[in-house]
Amino acid sequence: MSNRNKTLDSPLIENTARNIKQIRLKLGLSQEDLAALSGLHRTYIGSVERGERNITLTTLEKLSETLGVAPEKLLEK
Repeated sequence: MSNRNKTLDSPLIENTARNIKQIRLKLGLSQEDLAALSGLHRTYIGSVERGERNITLTTLEKLSETLGVAPEKLLEK
């Protein structure tokens, strides 16, 4: 994921960011929808999807539950 605003350089973070975005789009959800359903802020979701956040396991679990996938699905390469 090449993004000049990206603050973190980690393949795991990049994979997670890409997977969250792809699954969200596949479900037809906007960032705002995902934020509302997961109890997170829309700007936070955007920064996660851009790989700018090193999310906690709690957030990973919350997003996986909201997206209806196992947490490990969000970490896949």
